[in-house]
Amino acid sequence: FQVKSENGNTIWNTEEVPEGSEFDDTWDPREQPEYQILFKQCVGTEDVFFGMSRKDPSTACCEDIVIKIKLPETKYSDITLDIQDKILDLRTTKKKLLLHLPYSVDSKNGKARFLSEEETLEVTLRVSRQFDFINFV
Repeated sequence: FQVKSENGNTIWNTEEVPEGSEFDDTWDPREQPEYQILFKQCVGTEDVFFGMSRKDPSTACCEDIVIKIKLPETKYSDITLDIQDKILDLRTTKKKLLLHLPYSVDSKNGKARFLSEEETLEVTLRVSRQFDFINFV
């Protein structure tokens, strides 16, 4: 089974290239900052006390991904942040982070805030899920 490309000059199809590889730069000398990935879940009394929903503490039931990135000696104006559906690309003058996210996210409606006292950038992204029996009953 051969797949023909539309353009005869291309070497491979776009489906064959790993997602996010256009951001990767192996020759960039900037170091990767420390980061932490956390998952956030909205729960109510029906979840905690009554067990009425099918939610559990796993990441499959979480609505948001929170990424905390330590950026010492960095000003807010020096940060460049690009969010794609499965990629977080952060660049400063001294640091670079290309992060492949564990779930697809809503790249248009995220929030980012820089906590200058802690020298941390906190990025909150809504997980983009298909309808399933756990999160949408």
